[in-house]
Amino acid sequence: MMTGDISDTRYMTDDFFKKATGTDDKQLIYIKGANHIETYWKPEFVKEEAKNMLEFFNKKLGA
Repeated sequence: MMTGDISDTRYMTDDFFKKATGTDDKQLIYIKGANHIETYWKPEFVKEEAKNMLEFFNKKLGA
């Protein structure tokens, strides 16, 4: 899961992440300086999110 570290909705992501059970194979990433809406369109935040997703899934695939 990813959320902006200054997002007004961060508390929901934090709570949901804690409640996600049945696996230890999960990750919570904070996008530094991002609020909720900015994570959808600001190039620097989108780029960081894409980088984190690629790292996570490549690790799962053994790439």
